[in-house]
Amino acid sequence: MAHDHDVRPFRIEIPQADLDDMMDRLKRTRFAEDFANDDWRYGYNTAYHRTLVDYWINEYDWRDVERRMNELPHYKVDLMGVPLHFIHVKGKGPNPMPLLLHHGWPWTFWDVRKVIEPLTDPAKFGGDPADSFDVVLISLPGYGFSSPLRETGWNFWRTADLENTLMKDVLGYERYATAGGDWGALIAQQHGHKYEDDVIGVYTHFPAQLSHYLPEHPDQPAHIEYDPALGLPAESEYGQGEEGWFERGKLFVESESGYGEIQLTKPQTLAALVVDSPAAQLAWITEKRYFWGLAERGEGTEAFERVWPKEDLVTTAAVYFLTGTGGTSSRYYWECRGNPWTPSHDRTPVVGVPTAVSIFPGEIYKPPRTWTDAYFNLQQYRVHDDGGHFAPLEVPDVYVDDVRTFFRTLRPAG
Repeated sequence: MAHDHDVRPFRIEIPQADLDDMMDRLKRTRFAEDFANDDWRYGYNTAYHRTLVDYWINEYDWRDVERRMNELPHYKVDLMGVPLHFIHVKGKGPNPMPLLLHHGWPWTFWDVRKVIEPLTDPAKFGGDPADSFDVVLISLPGYGFSSPLRETGWNFWRTADLENTLMKDVLGYERYATAGGDWGALIAQQHGHKYEDDVIGVYTHFPAQLSHYLPEHPDQPAHIEYDPALGLPAESEYGQGEEGWFERGKLFVESESGYGEIQLTKPQTLAALVVDSPAAQLAWITEKRYFWGLAERGEGTEAFERVWPKEDLVTTAAVYFLTGTGGTSSRYYWECRGNPWTPSHDRTPVVGVPTAVSIFPGEIYKPPRTWTDAYFNLQQYRVHDDGGHFAPLEVPDVYVDDVRTFFRTLRPAG
């Protein structure tokens, strides 16, 4: 690591007093009245909420999760005004490729944990050592341990600037690969848009345009028709094999995006709720995980917990609550609209570096192939039959194979 940056090893060590306070608050949770909501039509189901809060109080073990988290090599560095937390795992192979991974909202770095070791040590999992990566994974500014954040303006495109500085100036990599979904997809795509000389390639499993959440789309590809109400590619752009994809995106915009409008407009009001109450933080983020992938996963809590064990649900809420980042992570949305993205160039494709796109069936929005071909320098395209919005946690083997296969084509010969 570069000597002119104060990179410090970091351990996650939540003070016991903070854990005791959290537990006291959980035990005093006031539960909402709930009726005629077995199918969650009104939102988060209170009966299930009681189940999760009871699990958190009586079965969940933060110290055990914390111990497992600390098996990864954590670091912190003050960079561009951000108290940046990141993980840096060196690859075991002849020539590991630097790979910048990402989480999103409502994720944490821990939701990406299952793919780190297979990517850094492929031989341990029956793979080729030549496919190894040096993995770098940050907590996004204002999320989890990249806190406390006290500067405005942090959104996905500024995060790409931050990460470019981290990869090149702090860690000393000349070039790097990058991958992500959710906010991480937009960050990775911004790397491939703005930093073409520095980026080997991009893997995205949420191929949304960089003008996402904006009323105007300067990155709209020529000859691609858009739906004026949704701000997405029009239904006419979808072809054979893409049946239901347009309706899925429409459903998300019309029925599942209320959380986003709150975070885009009044995130600090939300902060007053989730920073004070661990149960409120749990409800706010768990409801999203329940609905994102419902059609493919199946209804009901049994099907839900086959994908999302209680420990994962509670750990995510615990990280947000214990770090007090429910508000600053929500501001990430406000700063996307309040400090809107502008193109770094007007060339096409918009993302000019070699790009791999994967479409998972449970994804909340799936663009048509016509748009994808026009928007990216597309070199690999896969439509999967399992997994959803949180692919690195839901289907880690599929994710790892996508990444290995794609970047294998971009490694130096020999």
